[in-house]
Amino acid sequence: MKFFDLKNISERYLEIINPISPEKIITLGKMLRLNSNSRVIDFGCGFGEVLGLWAELFDISGVGIDIREYACQRAHQRIASAGFADRIEISCTEGASYPFARKAFDVALCSGATFIWDGFAASIRTMREAIKDGGRLAIGEVFWLTDQVPSEFRLQQKDVNMEIDLLAMAHQEGFDFEYMLRASREDWDRYEAGNWYGLVRWIEENPDHPEREEVIDHLHQSQQEYLRYGRQYFGWAIYILSPMDY
Repeated sequence: MKFFDLKNISERYLEIINPISPEKIITLGKMLRLNSNSRVIDFGCGFGEVLGLWAELFDISGVGIDIREYACQRAHQRIASAGFADRIEISCTEGASYPFARKAFDVALCSGATFIWDGFAASIRTMREAIKDGGRLAIGEVFWLTDQVPSEFRLQQKDVNMEIDLLAMAHQEGFDFEYMLRASREDWDRYEAGNWYGLVRWIEENPDHPEREEVIDHLHQSQQEYLRYGRQYFGWAIYILSPMDY
């Protein structure tokens, strides 16, 4: 089964597809000083929940981009049902290919999807082109909680960095960490368990599916990886990055 098909199954009961709570997303909006004049671009917008919350609470406008048709359908439904279709556009395409207008946005967001541009530093370099002078980036990224990670797990996660290295990358690209919101253990557990729940429900509902055993294997691998390694060694945070042009 294709990777995105597995994600569609595992995430179907989730709204925010990162280890973070709605309360922290709201705090992020406040720290970004969002208001009715704010225009936001969200690369890898998932089900549109962040844009929907910010439209409800801060009256923003903007655009969300995601490569998955299933995610875009849910995002369209989320935005339309809340009455924001005239202010929030959803584009179903590759984030790296989306032709955004330069310096058109107050905030550029990428929450847990820096693989779009092959990593944290490359994401900063691309996203900076989207924000106006005085604009902000908001990037959600996984990091190692310790440098004492078992080698067998570190080799599986070659793109993960220490948090201090993320800071160094930001500085090298001309940005400061202005603020951060870290995932708690409870945020992680809720996110991972939400994925397991989606997988188990699908397995129950599809007893004769030809790829059922593959989904079962994916469930068990995800559980073992998280409980053996991820819960102990993974951190995650959304960072607000401001240009160092004081």
